[in-house]
Amino acid sequence: MALHLSWAFVFGILGNVVSFLVSLAPLPTFYQIYKKKTSEGFQSIPYVVSLFSAMLWIYYALLKRDAMLLITINTFCCSIQTFYIVTYFYYAPKKEKVVTVKLMLLFNVLGFGVVFLSTFFLRNPLTRLHILGYICMAFALGVFAAPLGIMRKVIKTKSVEYMPFTLSVFLTLGAVMWFFYGLLLKDLNIAVPNVLGFIFGILQMILYAVYKNHPKKMVEDPKIQLSEHMCLEVNVVAPQPIDTNNNGGIVEAQNIKGNTTDLDASNKV
Repeated sequence: MALHLSWAFVFGILGNVVSFLVSLAPLPTFYQIYKKKTSEGFQSIPYVVSLFSAMLWIYYALLKRDAMLLITINTFCCSIQTFYIVTYFYYAPKKEKVVTVKLMLLFNVLGFGVVFLSTFFLRNPLTRLHILGYICMAFALGVFAAPLGIMRKVIKTKSVEYMPFTLSVFLTLGAVMWFFYGLLLKDLNIAVPNVLGFIFGILQMILYAVYKNHPKKMVEDPKIQLSEHMCLEVNVVAPQPIDTNNNGGIVEAQNIKGNTTDLDASNKV
């Protein structure tokens, strides 16, 4: 048991390091926003969803009581996602500010409030933890399914412009670390979503190898959309949202320039 816990600690630390790096990926985007003094053409939903995911995992970790490494990375994710949202809101046009407020109310106030009130007052602590764990796992699985849109875009355009290889590698590594962390803690709510994250990460790297030498194709309306990697962002289980800039560089965690879906983020597990 002691050996299992020590290895769980090692994988948890490694997961924190990888998720920390991925959660910083949107910084180039916000540097662009700062220079241009406008966030027009970008969307706030990846950051709102990543914040919601981090809040869920912190709540779960507090109830679980033996998952401090989930709390550390998701607390950081809450802080950095809040910074992203505030910065976005400050430079956003009036219409996008209204959209951002509505998203915050929907996910971070109403959504989290419903989850909290429907679980916190359950008399049986074990039942409460199981229900919350299922909710977190279902949300993380949904976030991890987002790369399907990215892979479809790559196959359709025969271009890896929207799927940075380095990001795919880091998200795959993060999924491996958090899978073993959850497995060693015997917590399937943490381990299971990361199996899907690992599979999609490998598929993305295979697609990159297949299409990396194909010429780039122009895509209309290069806006940041909801992508994977909640995440994360990563939010332990969930990879954090990312996007690519017009030069193909990493800007967030698996955001796409076209009309594709984007969710990481941190994931936290």
